[in-house]
Amino acid sequence: MTHARPIPTDAFGILSQPGAPIVAKLAVKFAVCMTTWATRRRTRLALSQLAPWQLSDVGLTPDEAKTESFRVFWRD
Repeated sequence: MTHARPIPTDAFGILSQPGAPIVAKLAVKFAVCMTTWATRRRTRLALSQLAPWQLSDVGLTPDEAKTESFRVFWRD
């Protein structure tokens, strides 16, 4: 069984150098965007399923949670 090796901290720094391929830069930006959107979607879905007592634990009212859960994932 193989394990994923962690990405070195300077791996993304290499992409910011002038000679880095534009396709690589676009691929990384795309991956970051998709990951952000997926995280927002999962978080908002989970928020919509919390009970009122759980919402009060995180400092939200049911109306605030409903408003946030109805937001589309591509909006910050």
